[in-house]
Formats: sequence, structure tokens, C-alpha cells
Amino acid sequence: MVQDTRLIEIKGISKSFGETKVLHSIDLYIRKCEFVTLLGPSGCGKTTLLRILGGFETPDEGELLFEGADLLSVPPYKRRINTVFQKYALFSHLNVFDNIAFGLNLKDPEALGVKTRRQMKEEVARRVQRMLKLVKMEGYEKRSIDQLSGGQQQRIAIARALVNEPEVLLLDEPLGALDLKLRKEMQLELKTMQQQLGITFIYVTHDQEEALTMSDTVVVMNGGRIQQIGEPKRIYDEPKNAFVADFIGESNLLDGVMREDFLVEMLGEEFECVDEGFAPNEPVDVVVRPEDVMIVGEDVGMLTGVVESVIFKGVHYEMMVNSGSMRWKVHSTSMQPVGSRVGMSIVPFNIHIMHKEG
Repeated sequence: MVQDTRLIEIKGISKSFGETKVLHSIDLYIRKCEFVTLLGPSGCGKTTLLRILGGFETPDEGELLFEGADLLSVPPYKRRINTVFQKYALFSHLNVFDNIAFGLNLKDPEALGVKTRRQMKEEVARRVQRMLKLVKMEGYEKRSIDQLSGGQQQRIAIARALVNEPEVLLLDEPLGALDLKLRKEMQLELKTMQQQLGITFIYVTHDQEEALTMSDTVVVMNGGRIQQIGEPKRIYDEPKNAFVADFIGESNLLDGVMREDFLVEMLGEEFECVDEGFAPNEPVDVVVRPEDVMIVGEDVGMLTGVVESVIFKGVHYEMMVNSGSMRWKVHSTSMQPVGSRVGMSIVPFNIHIMHKEG
């Protein structure tokens, strides 16, 4: 369980490059032992925010606090924060052991809790071996970096960042260069590492599945602004706006009018829902997830349509159903052939209402 203790506080952070403003007054706090993912499309500002945390960029305005103390005046090498970059930044002229030990060898013996150079050598070896075990790379100490696969290099980059025992690890799309199968394996391994070490991970990605799989908290960003913050399931089930609904998972997005509490009109029909607190006759955005559209008999469906296409996705079929005024994306374990007329039903709990942006 994530401790309810604030470790990092970001207050009103803004950043521009020339005439382009990439961060607009960001407010966010991150707790100890939390796995936080900054999620959004390319250019949304997530990497810039990560670089400010690491000390590689300076904001134009705002505060950055670490355990209540100012962090902006602290140089990167003195922050209790380490970074794993997308391209790993490993030293090709050093073997695996020396890559991991590089930061430790720059320290004074006292910083490692020892007094002599001999004790320091033993302590460095102990820490490196511990990291090799953690990332499942024991026995690779003497290998050159060029002899490692992409997944193995990524593990070494993580070990090098963790060996200095930081309180926070920043990860900038570290799985981007890996194939799909290895990505999925490493997602689970990273989450396991974070739980074993009990430190805070701040992870940047544009991959929604990655964010939903690993995170305690997801921060959805777009256009240099935070769109929504929350637990993965809550963000998926209750998106705050149309951007979040469309970016997180797949969705059927519709225009609607909230006639009254628990009643929305869309496609010229009224549907019961579970939302309230909107103004009478307020224009709204409506989202229905493809897995929440049930295929039923044409005579009993709330809506009817014709199946236009069918794609087998492995665990379900993806069908596009044309109801005349809307093309619905439907996920179902049972397939209806192209050209067949079907009914569609949606229970009130699966109709999500959102305020329109702007």
C-alpha cells in the first residue's frame, strides 16, 4: 500500500522553449513508495516535467519541493533522484560490472559507510552483485555492453540507476525500444522491483496499457496541462473529459444532452444513466466502452444496426456496427457475421457522462 506521505510537491511549474509554452502551471504531489506514471501523447510536456524533477531543466516559474525543502537549487548529482533514459546511456567501453559501479566509484569511502579503499572495493562489489540479482543478470559481470540484447541493456541501465540507492527513480520511456513480448515481461518486472525496493518510481510513457498495468497513480497530460489524476481503474471507468476517454483505451464518443439527473439524450433517444449534478438540458460528452455494448436480438435492442466489419483480436471479436447515425465499436466474445442486423443494449452503469471542454 502506498504511504500517505508527500515526498515531492510540484507547485505552479511552467516552462517555455522560445515562444512555445510546454508546461502550464502544473500542480502535482507524489507520495513515498508510489508508482506514478506521466501519460500522454508526444509533445504533451511529460518528459520536460521529468527532466525538471531530475534537474536537467529549470522551470520558468513555480516551486519544486522534496520533503518540504526547495529542490530547484539542488544540482542533479546531489538530488536523491536517479534517471533511466530512453536510450540507456550506457558506456560501451566498460563491461557490465563497471557500468553499474561507475557512480559508486566516484564517491568517497565515507559516502559508502566505509573507511579504506579496500573496504570500498568490497562494498562496491556487494552493491553491484545485489543489483545484478535484482535485475536477473547474475553472471554477466564481465560481458561488454555490445554483447547484450536491448532488454539486457535496459536491465543494466536500471541497475546502474538503483545501485546508488536513490529515493526516487525517474524512467523516461525505458521500454520503447523493446519488442511487445519483452515489454510486457519488463512491465511486470519493473513493478516487482519497485515493490521490493520500496522507493518511488516516476515513469513516462505514451503507452496506455503500460500505464494501466504498472501504476498506483496515472497523471494524464495533454498540451502541457494535467487532464486527470487518479488510480488506473478510476481513470478508465470514469474519464474526466473526452480527451481522457479517447486516449485511455478505446471508446465510443457521442454528443449528448443531460435532460435531468440520471437521464441523457443521445442519437435522438433517451437513456437512463447513473450520473447527476448536471444542469438541465446541458450539452455533454458521452462515452461508452466497446466491451460495454451488448449484442442482443434486433427485436429487443435499445439500438439496432448492421455489422460492417469483424476483426478477431484473440480474446474477443471487434465489430463495427452501423446504426445509421453512429458507427459503434463493439467488443464481444461471440461473432456476428458481416451484413447481419443486430440489436445493441447498454446498461445505465456503463453510460459515462462528462462535461464538455471549454
